[in-house]
Amino acid sequence: MKNGICLFCIVTLFSCKGEKEKTIESLDDRAKRIHENTMTVDTHIDINVKNFSDSLNYSQRLDTQVDLPKMSVGGLDVAWLIVYTGQDSLNPNGYAIAKANAMAKFDAIHRLCEKIAPEKIGLALTSDDVRRLYAEGKKVALIGVENAYPMGEDLSNFKKYHELGARYISLAHNGHSQFCDSHTGEADNIWLHKGLSDLGKEAVKEMNKLGIMIDVSHTSKEAMKQMIQLSKAPIIASHSSARAVCDHSRNLDDEQLKLIKENGGVVQTVALHAYLKAEKHAKRTAFMEAIYQKAADSLGLLSQLDTLEGGQREAFYKNHPKIMTISKEMMSRMKEVPPAVNVSDFVDHIDYMVDFMGIDYVGISSDFDGGGGIEDWLDASETFNVTLELVKRGYTESEIAQLWGGNLLRVLDEVQKTAEKLSEG
Repeated sequence: MKNGICLFCIVTLFSCKGEKEKTIESLDDRAKRIHENTMTVDTHIDINVKNFSDSLNYSQRLDTQVDLPKMSVGGLDVAWLIVYTGQDSLNPNGYAIAKANAMAKFDAIHRLCEKIAPEKIGLALTSDDVRRLYAEGKKVALIGVENAYPMGEDLSNFKKYHELGARYISLAHNGHSQFCDSHTGEADNIWLHKGLSDLGKEAVKEMNKLGIMIDVSHTSKEAMKQMIQLSKAPIIASHSSARAVCDHSRNLDDEQLKLIKENGGVVQTVALHAYLKAEKHAKRTAFMEAIYQKAADSLGLLSQLDTLEGGQREAFYKNHPKIMTISKEMMSRMKEVPPAVNVSDFVDHIDYMVDFMGIDYVGISSDFDGGGGIEDWLDASETFNVTLELVKRGYTESEIAQLWGGNLLRVLDEVQKTAEKLSEG
């Protein structure tokens, strides 16, 4: 925990008569100044390819948590857009279906940066690209791959994904892949590889050679430990928080945090309610489900999505804004509403990891449009609120810059330098 709360900052100014005058910079003004001067990097934002067409795309304000207008309002500068594929059977048919999905997402990101809005956003491959595009006044996109499952068993696909722009890749998601075990094995204590498979071990070497950051979010603890042992470059956790603060298998325990620090990597704290404060989230969720049910009932709709079919589901989504509006009105008249997981809870995890690991090894991610989003940081337009909370906790401007992407870009640089050395050797 950072010590102290910065209440205000005294700035000395000189009047035209040469006399010293004292003015007070409020906490909000200081936070705004820091936010405007800091390049903000969010390392995990999911996408839907339907939002990358000529008629419907990120240059418009959409119903997504992230689009270019929301990024501009909130001062979010750099977005790692994710090529995500869910886990399925470990066979050629499953790999082929997943590959098509992955290629569609790669194509969507390139289309946004090269055809839809090249004057507003550019695709970066290095930290130099990031800083150049930022200096040009553009938003910046980078590509991360969540789950190497669609690569099948062909290691040459890592090079193909790298050529398409992938700069970090995780080897598993929610389910054991052909490369390694997933964190989900904790639920039943059933493991496929007891860490990395032989193919996974080769994948680690391949990513080192190519200059791709290895992402350990979603992998099992044993797989993560084996990756660190094998990797010649720092690793990242693109969207994970501290298990000591919230005991969830998606979070990293103290041993894992220590290993990442020793490895020189970085943990990107994730703003997903269930990974931040589980009990608080559970109470709020149960309460909200009851409210949504009442709101849906008032419109003659069913609210349990998993039981809806065909026209019922279509009607629910068509009336979803009305359900949300009615729900808010109902809650405004209630005296006792369970609090939602919020930015303060999120920064509690940052505090813990900074205290435990040091400022050089911690970063920020939202998991927007993939389950992320918390009170006061519900979408990209509210990004400033994270900086505001960091200022309240006493973080300095340089520390905030590290958290908002400086540490992550440092790791990217080191990973790419390692690849250059390996190619020379």
